[in-house]
Amino acid sequence: MSSDFDPTGDDPIAANRIRTPGIDDDPIPVDAEVRVHDARAEVEDLDKSLRPPTLADFVNQVQVTEQLGIFIEAARRRGEPLDHVLLAGPPGLGKTSLANIVAAELGVPLVQTAGPALERKADVASFLTALEPGSVFFIDEIHRLGRAVEETLYPAMEDGELPVVLGQGAGARTVTLPLPPFTLIGATTRAGLLTTPLRDRFGVSHRLEHYAPEHLALIVERSAGILEVEIDAAGAHTIASRSRGTPRVANRLLKRVRDYSEVRGTGTIDASLAAEALAMLEVDEAGLDRADRALLDAVATKFGGGPVGLSTLAIAVGEEADTIEDVLEPYLLQQGLLKRTPRGRVLTQRAYDHLGLAAPEGAASLF
Repeated sequence: MSSDFDPTGDDPIAANRIRTPGIDDDPIPVDAEVRVHDARAEVEDLDKSLRPPTLADFVNQVQVTEQLGIFIEAARRRGEPLDHVLLAGPPGLGKTSLANIVAAELGVPLVQTAGPALERKADVASFLTALEPGSVFFIDEIHRLGRAVEETLYPAMEDGELPVVLGQGAGARTVTLPLPPFTLIGATTRAGLLTTPLRDRFGVSHRLEHYAPEHLALIVERSAGILEVEIDAAGAHTIASRSRGTPRVANRLLKRVRDYSEVRGTGTIDASLAAEALAMLEVDEAGLDRADRALLDAVATKFGGGPVGLSTLAIAVGEEADTIEDVLEPYLLQQGLLKRTPRGRVLTQRAYDHLGLAAPEGAASLF
């Protein structure tokens, strides 16, 4: 806030304005700032409302929800906190939703943070000491915890204690603080990066898999009802079949198809309108978008189908190597359109068929 702002001054207009640092001639009314905050809160509430509220509403991951239901009920009957839970799997499959559901089923508060936000031991200590008894402490992207921070969790998870070092040097002493009983839920998209000591301290471990189109269609129909969008079964299936097996993608595409329907259609989503909208969004029948196809096309036309190294491919398509490896490749690999070999990335026959191209001579030996 600028130093010339005086809320007690005589100017009634100035008293209701906040000046932007460095842009004193462009004040922002306080009321407008509040309205922006409220609008953001409404969007966040809408996104949360699309999440399944109970285990019964969580489709597809039947084995996961069935096991969790038993463990939650057993813990509730004993009056104990649920054992620590590790949820692994690709982004957008519902790990955060499951954490919220577990807390709701147990009837306890949920405290949420992310691995990168816990930079120091003191950060973890401030969260743990403030927990109410029985709380669920959810750490997203837990594989990104630093080693020192991770080691702080070990005694908290095993013994319910938090060692604190007081003083420095020879006069330093360790005081052990008792913690309220709690359940740690860790979510990770890179389970292989978790250290063995941390992974072994989770009593319950589940991996979430991609969703079948029929299950995604149920999610699309439920979300459409919440968004007050009219959609038929064929329209829901069209969106679901192009959602890359991911509920988050399905909900995102549903919102964009809704926009298209309101502007170009009648407000009702059927298979034909959904296909038109998704074509406008450049999402094809296999769920590939422009970036996916650009990657496949580059390997096919610029590098003869491969093999091509990751760094070379990144330069060719104008993307960061990490983006290709973490964002684009997983789905292409899952769909059998791309292969990783010791010499680099190689297209499969299925990729050539999808692009409508003929495989070059000699490419068959690489398939």
